Amino acid sequence: MFKLALRTLRQRKGAFLATFVAVFFGALIVSACGGLMESGIRSETPVQRLAAAPIVVGGQQTLKLPEDDPATLDPEDKHKFENGTLAERVRVDAALADRLRAVPGVTNVVGEVSFAAQIGSASALGRAWDSAALTPYSLRGQAPRPGEVVVDAGLGIPVGATLPVAAHGEAGQYRVSGIATAPQPMRDSAVFFSTEDAERLAGHPGKLDTIGVFGGDVAAVTAAVGDAGVVTTGTDRGLLEFPEVDQSGENLIVLAAVSGGLSAMVMVFVVAGTLSLSTQQRQRELALLRAIGTTPRQLRRMVLGEALVVGLLAVGAAIVLGPVLGRWLFDQLAANHVVPDVLRFEQGWLPATVAAGASLLAVVAAAFVAGRRASKVRPTEALAEAAVERRWLTPIRLVTAILCFAGGTALAIVTVAVMTGPVAASTSGPAVMLWAFGLAAISPGVTKVMATLLRWPVQAISGVTGRVALLNTRVVAVRTAGAVTPIMLAVGIATANIYLQTTQEAVSNQAYTEDLRADAVVGSPIGLDPSVVSRVRSVPGVASASEYVTSTVFIEKPFDSNQDKDGWPAVGVSELTGNTITVPDTLGRHVGDTLSLRFGDGTPADVRVGAVEKQRAGFESLVLPAGLLAPHTTLGLAPQLLVRAAPGVDAATLTSRLREATAGLPVQVGDRAVLIAAHAKGNEVGAWVNYLLVGMIIAYTVISVVNTLVMATGKRRREFGLQRLSGFTRGQVLRMAGVEGGLIATIAILLGTATAAGAIVPFCLVVTGSVLPSGPITIYLTVLAIAVVLALVAILVPAWAATRGRAVDATSIGE
Repeated sequence: MFKLALRTLRQRKGAFLATFVAVFFGALIVSACGGLMESGIRSETPVQRLAAAPIVVGGQQTLKLPEDDPATLDPEDKHKFENGTLAERVRVDAALADRLRAVPGVTNVVGEVSFAAQIGSASALGRAWDSAALTPYSLRGQAPRPGEVVVDAGLGIPVGATLPVAAHGEAGQYRVSGIATAPQPMRDSAVFFSTEDAERLAGHPGKLDTIGVFGGDVAAVTAAVGDAGVVTTGTDRGLLEFPEVDQSGENLIVLAAVSGGLSAMVMVFVVAGTLSLSTQQRQRELALLRAIGTTPRQLRRMVLGEALVVGLLAVGAAIVLGPVLGRWLFDQLAANHVVPDVLRFEQGWLPATVAAGASLLAVVAAAFVAGRRASKVRPTEALAEAAVERRWLTPIRLVTAILCFAGGTALAIVTVAVMTGPVAASTSGPAVMLWAFGLAAISPGVTKVMATLLRWPVQAISGVTGRVALLNTRVVAVRTAGAVTPIMLAVGIATANIYLQTTQEAVSNQAYTEDLRADAVVGSPIGLDPSVVSRVRSVPGVASASEYVTSTVFIEKPFDSNQDKDGWPAVGVSELTGNTITVPDTLGRHVGDTLSLRFGDGTPADVRVGAVEKQRAGFESLVLPAGLLAPHTTLGLAPQLLVRAAPGVDAATLTSRLREATAGLPVQVGDRAVLIAAHAKGNEVGAWVNYLLVGMIIAYTVISVVNTLVMATGKRRREFGLQRLSGFTRGQVLRMAGVEGGLIATIAILLGTATAAGAIVPFCLVVTGSVLPSGPITIYLTVLAIAVVLALVAILVPAWAATRGRAVDATSIGE
């Protein structure tokens, strides 16, 4: 039967190509997503400024439970708590360097501090010159003394020049004493200070970012470090140099898992639909094989053999090109700052194996379903079964539909009853796929029902051609459903995911603007010196000015099991002082309670609840004094100062006065619109990722629907010829095909809209209190237009080609 399968494929190149395309693109996307996931798991980062040190010691970026904590936590909560990622750079005590120098075999120990700096309008990384040995840099000129700097050769600044440099909120003039050249390209341009200047500008006295150890045994160094830090070698050193890679790696894993899983599920339905349609078009051939004595087992083996040959070829091509697509997607994520540009893309054999296995499993399952029905008919009924579609509802379809609808209903109930705020998207997103797959399982029956409901408007608009199109749609419902399903998936996935994203953005922006009382902002990427705060507050027309710091903190005692694994969002403002904290009412704490916190850099602190306030669901945060929170951030200072105008002073006048008052300082002044735009810009990263992945899946379904419709229409040449011989003109045949395309698009749009509504409505009820999403109606209209154009073009072009010749010639062509 395998040889027969090969011969059959040579005679049915159209069906071969259709199945090949469906499997190829599905395996390609799954393989690419597998590469993204592997890159996130590995989180390999090339070592740059620490490249010369064989051993690097740094802070523990993963939160650890304190030893004296009572072991009363639930094991699941404890595991989540201990694996939380600290958002700020965790530093180590400078005294640890002295301890490491005493380790036998250690020849040199070099501590490193790094901090944001500005040279004019250009950004750079400030460092102490003695840490240049960790790269190592070569020097032309002299090492810097206090008041001097050594600059990166790439900056093109000559020795002896006077350079304006700003760091840690202050600006100064420094003489260039030398030029440093790195042995390899570096992400950040460096400016080296004397040890005294670097320690002052780093803003964390007595602390080191990392420690480079030369010589000595790794085990001995690890024993000397103990719980004071972590010891890394090889490529792991890059995680201490760029700690942000660790968190972005986790995000990349989640992103790839969601998109790859979604693509795999869509592939199963698309491949199954393509193979089912191909088999349906061969019913007469399969019926004749049954009539001449072919056993059901032989027939199933033939269909499976054909599918496996096509699947193996498609998977082989996809595995070769998968890393290419994965690399392109990774580059797009890096270019849009979704992942750090220092993270390395890695794709080995495992993603290819998983993609191949998943794709071939989908092919085998689809081939089994496609061949099962034809193989079970009795030979005496075979030809009658081939002539007209009769039974389509199988136990597998029915059970799948029931389970999917039950799951979608359960997720909708959970979304409305349990979820709060934007986190409701975590249940609404999967609900889209469950509703879609449930409808796809019973799509032939749903298609018949929808065609019946649309009978009167179609007949009123299109007349006799519409009546024929309706009959075709209802009689060959399985074939029609094969075209409806992928369009329905595309419409449902696109509409739901895009409007979930736009609604999230709208709610986030609304929550931000509702809480925003500032009319202007003074900001700096190197932090604001406290003297700037005093100067701004003395400007005429300023009613109030507050430092604004953001970070994350963990609540240790009493432990909050509902906090995210990465902690609570924290905001620092000048209105609060001392060790007081304002908490949301959902935390269940009272004024006067004491909370034990762990700041973003791992430092513990006890604070007293000074106020409890009602906050918008999903956007709760802890509010602390800016002076308490800022020192425990990577920057060490407040990056923004929010300013409110006095009564009678407009925003334009306020910003103008602020610019005059801060002239010459390393700060930027903006109005309220700048703040809102910056907040919206932060949301664009998540939106861009969502749109990219949705676009990728939609592109796959578009290819599949074109594939399905072209294959289905191209096989109807004999049918079109008979219609023309019975009195239809070529124009009437094409109009009939156009009505069928319009019916397919309409049915798919209605089902896709219902699918999207099953996810959007519960989500919107939770986050906005409305059943309608936020976002322009043009998004929905664009999705509809694409679906209609897609269906019409995919059915009319092959119909036009199929009716080009003489009608009598077309009737002599076999099915």
